[in-house]
Amino acid sequence: MPILGSVTLKRRIYEVLEEPDHRNPVSLVVDLSIAALIILNVIALALETVEAVDARLHTIFRAVEMFSVLVFTVEYLLRMWVCTESPRYRHPVFGRLRFAVSFFAIIDLLAVLPFYIAPLTGDTRFIRAVRLLRFLWLAKLGEHSQAVRTIVLVFERKRHELGATLFLGFILVLLASSAMYFAEHDDQPEAFADIPTAMWWSVVTMTTVGYGDVYPMSLAGRIVGALIAVCGIMMFAIPTAIIGSGFYAIWREQEREQPRTCPHCGEPIDESEE
Repeated sequence: MPILGSVTLKRRIYEVLEEPDHRNPVSLVVDLSIAALIILNVIALALETVEAVDARLHTIFRAVEMFSVLVFTVEYLLRMWVCTESPRYRHPVFGRLRFAVSFFAIIDLLAVLPFYIAPLTGDTRFIRAVRLLRFLWLAKLGEHSQAVRTIVLVFERKRHELGATLFLGFILVLLASSAMYFAEHDDQPEAFADIPTAMWWSVVTMTTVGYGDVYPMSLAGRIVGALIAVCGIMMFAIPTAIIGSGFYAIWREQEREQPRTCPHCGEPIDESEE
């Protein structure tokens, strides 16, 4: 989308923040700057845990943090202002409310709000916890990365199928825990004291982690354990297929939206002239 032209300032800001076109230098600079600021904060947060480094660069770390909070606050307010340019959030009140509860808007809010609340509490532990929230700023990269936007879109479109798979997994864990409890309780009353306790073993087995701290000893328990391990592998295959089909569908949509180009000169082909 062009940034220059006979459009309002609000529309121009909306195009830069919500419809970035990296062929435009303004959009490219904004995206790269915010991405660099997020990565800088993550590096600074990691280095802060090194006492010797923090002692020497503490002032710089605080300055980076305060500057970042200021930038992300302005970005959040601008997004709330220009979101009504989108047909989805056209209403000046209810549209902004809908935008405020969207995924990336919530991430934007979590990126800045705790930093304003923390000094009011005076609790040093809460302040330290708030600084850990800077890791959430990595999710903001999705606003400036088409790849991350695609991932979020896939999960959004397939949320019902993934939710059904998650529910099926919970039922399977419950059944596996019950079966293992009845098969192993007499031989290992401490490890399989009850069904909720047996759920730990079921989850570890189904996820193929297998710590080895608890394992079946009886023949019936081993048979149940083998069946649960196989079911766990199949449970991972189901969401993988769902997510894979979602990526394929979006890729096909993007392929249809992109104009055909000449393989020799790279110029777009006007299909109406064919």
